[in-house]
Amino acid sequence: NSFVARTNTCGELRSAHVGQEVTLYGWIQYQRQGLFLVLRDFQGLTQIIIPQDEAHSHVKKLLSNAPVESVVRVTGIVSPRPPGQENPKMPTGDIEVKAETAEILNSCKKLPFEIKDFIKKSEALRMQYRYLDLRSFQLQYNLRLRSQIVMRMREYLCNLHGFVDVETPTLFKRTPGGAKEFLVPSREAGKFYSLPQSPQQFKQLLMVGGLDRYFQVARCYRDEGSRPDRQPEFTQIDIEMSFVDQAGIQRLIEGLLQYSWPEERGCITTPFPSMTYEEALADYGTDKPDTRFGMKIVDISDFLRRLDIQFVQNALSYPHGTVKAICIPQGVRYFKNKDLESLKESAKSQFNQEIMEIICRPDGSLKSLLTKFLGEEQQSELIQALNMQVDDVVLLAAGEHKQVCTALGSLRLESADLLEASGLVLRDPTTFHFLWVVDFPLFLPKEENPAELESAHHPFTAPHPSDTSLLYSDPTKVRSQHYDLVLNGSEIGGGSIRIHSAKQQRFVLEKVLKEDSEVLSHLLEALEFGAPPHGGIALGLDRLISLVVDAPSIRDVIAFPKSFRGRDLMGSVPDYVTPEELEPYHIQVSWPLAEKEAKQN
Repeated sequence: NSFVARTNTCGELRSAHVGQEVTLYGWIQYQRQGLFLVLRDFQGLTQIIIPQDEAHSHVKKLLSNAPVESVVRVTGIVSPRPPGQENPKMPTGDIEVKAETAEILNSCKKLPFEIKDFIKKSEALRMQYRYLDLRSFQLQYNLRLRSQIVMRMREYLCNLHGFVDVETPTLFKRTPGGAKEFLVPSREAGKFYSLPQSPQQFKQLLMVGGLDRYFQVARCYRDEGSRPDRQPEFTQIDIEMSFVDQAGIQRLIEGLLQYSWPEERGCITTPFPSMTYEEALADYGTDKPDTRFGMKIVDISDFLRRLDIQFVQNALSYPHGTVKAICIPQGVRYFKNKDLESLKESAKSQFNQEIMEIICRPDGSLKSLLTKFLGEEQQSELIQALNMQVDDVVLLAAGEHKQVCTALGSLRLESADLLEASGLVLRDPTTFHFLWVVDFPLFLPKEENPAELESAHHPFTAPHPSDTSLLYSDPTKVRSQHYDLVLNGSEIGGGSIRIHSAKQQRFVLEKVLKEDSEVLSHLLEALEFGAPPHGGIALGLDRLISLVVDAPSIRDVIAFPKSFRGRDLMGSVPDYVTPEELEPYHIQVSWPLAEKEAKQN
């Protein structure tokens, strides 16, 4: 209560304060029949008794007529609640304040929605009136916890481990590869700035500059269009170190999270388990596995290879051909026929992958199109290979390894959604399963042109020391020194050891990625002036906090987020600007005809 006029907050009064005169400031949460009201501030709630005697009639009139969510000052005496009227659910539930004087500091007009967490409101309305939504207990809790975690991270990095907090520019030039960047016009005709998707180049340049350990709570920007649960502007905990290897970065981040982890969320144990990219894809069908539940992908290629089944043999005849399956425990009990059809349709539409189901009947026999090719002994072997129990459902896929794994990985998560919708708890939101995923490929074929390569992470990632020679002979087989941190099936961080040789960096850009290295001439030149070996990582702060508080969307842990279309509904942003405002930037808007007509009308 330093620096302000109140004596106490609305969340701190207890029986020990009985008899004291206090002054409280806050919002009227609730008012009942002119008898009492509940006053709310950032810390909690206090019940205020409205005086009924003639001497305080002006106070009664003032507080009885004040609309809900008006801002008031109340001065009164702390009293114990009458016996039997205590409220054990309220921290201040043993006391009440008998109002002596009051003042309406600002009256509230009719609200667009009630400021209560249990009242359902459309997200569009919440975004439009974000300043009202911020008054809710949940958003207040989320933002305060976020602030505490960031402060603890600063302590750990700067005070305990000698990191330097450096702000880097947000107006720079485009980075080859990666996400699309926002452009900012300049007053020089035809020249634009880019808003950085991350401070990647600057943090490497800081290592060249000898800072040794850099950290920043960095604002980043990506023009990714309409993507659910993504934000065009977001926050990273950005880190870079000199003379470090992959294991050093991983231990740093484990210590950082352990130090900053909120007590109420329990302890996290380190070191975190680790898994290669190939293992993650083979067992979970994704590079960000949710390891809170089983249903891992099982390879049954060897078992089926010896059987004369045409579609199996066709699949196995291709390079990287495979037959894999997932077993859904008690699927018969929890799935309807339409659920199985929906899963099969999903695999077909998203991955062009056919799925065959196998059901284990109560008598232990199998129901499937596959069983006509299997004898009793072979059925028994299949049950054993898949570890099937009565009422389990198996989804089987045959084809190219990566396609099959990706399809089954997606079905694994969809199946978990269906099971949980039926009341089965598979993914406890109060448990936190961290996982390092390592040994990613350094390059991937471009989707639009598989003959060309693009960086799996970014073009500054160093090759795995064991694979350096392959960089020059067969770059598709090179593993990278890239590592992702996954939490409960969401990627919350990614980093790498960087290329610190100008010659190798130029080769990757020009020969492998076919990029114009001139765009990065400043970085390439810097690497020629004694650049130290270095590496780093960036943690997605918004995603991390949303998982810690089990928020349904990252928008619930950001004070003023954009909608999934990238719009600010409160301020109607983006907005039009006049031709006169655009003139200094040498820009003219070419209006599509329909928009031009709409604007004229």
